[in-house]
Amino acid sequence: MKRRALLAALLAALATPASAQQIDLSSGGPVAITARDGFEWREADQMVIASGDARAVRDNVTVIADRLIARYRRKADAPAPAPGAPRSVLPGGGEGGNEIYRLEAEGNVRIFTATDEAVGDRAVYDIDQAVMVMTGRTLRLTTPSQVLTARDSLEYWAQKRMAVGRGNAVAVTTDARRLAADTLVAYIEDDNAPRPTPAPAPAQAQAQAQAGQQPPGAGSKLKRLEAYGNVEARTQTDVIRGDRALYLPETGIARVIGNVRVTSGQNQINGPAADVNMRTGVARMLADPGGRAQGVTPPGTAPPGTTPPGTAPAPQPAPRR
Repeated sequence: MKRRALLAALLAALATPASAQQIDLSSGGPVAITARDGFEWREADQMVIASGDARAVRDNVTVIADRLIARYRRKADAPAPAPGAPRSVLPGGGEGGNEIYRLEAEGNVRIFTATDEAVGDRAVYDIDQAVMVMTGRTLRLTTPSQVLTARDSLEYWAQKRMAVGRGNAVAVTTDARRLAADTLVAYIEDDNAPRPTPAPAPAQAQAQAQAGQQPPGAGSKLKRLEAYGNVEARTQTDVIRGDRALYLPETGIARVIGNVRVTSGQNQINGPAADVNMRTGVARMLADPGGRAQGVTPPGTAPPGTTPPGTAPAPQPAPRR
């Protein structure tokens, strides 16, 4: 018990200077780590392993996993330990002599704040760079404005306010707009818009965060979304495919470029670029200067992207008797 208390004190003292971000473990006060099955302190390797429902909490960020590995080092500005100081205590008398620079989470990983959440099988958080890389199955990053999933990896760059999904990446916004590609890069900004309901009290917010709930309040919103490789955007009537795309939620327009195909049923139009209004579902093909868009339209049908969704076909005269 004494050694466990000493380890808890060690982990609570490992801190780095900070400023508040969303999923940003580089910011805040001490890192508090708890575990059901206890800790293993490998002093020679400068690492601490927490096993069994392990949790690391720093300000508004919580990491939950089957196992956590905290790698630490001596702070550059930490005073030298006194000669003959016991090796079982933190250098500098146990007050801020070390800092965690890397946190590894393994098994049923969940990293969340009051508004954002990332889940996967394994995560590595580089605290120096404020970069998280998550791998495994069923990778998912949820924010107040979108859900980003990927097959190969999810990255979160806190200081750049950027999230990257690699491998069959799909982004679905809260208003049901969907964009898929080999790689998706989402740029996020703070959402300071007023909410219709007041923010919960600090104690309530902390309880909600521990429970993984998403209370109303300032979080993050999608600023722009970039797509690379095998891009696919869907509207109510059309499927638009291309090589690259840029979606701006503020305008609702996604510009798809490179080998663009707009398909609606049996109709297809090919061209170099297309603008897709993700709100109305209308796609507009853009031709090269001096060039033409090309397509195949069976007789009696309208070309894709030319009829707004919900527009009924023109009535046909009744057959003459």
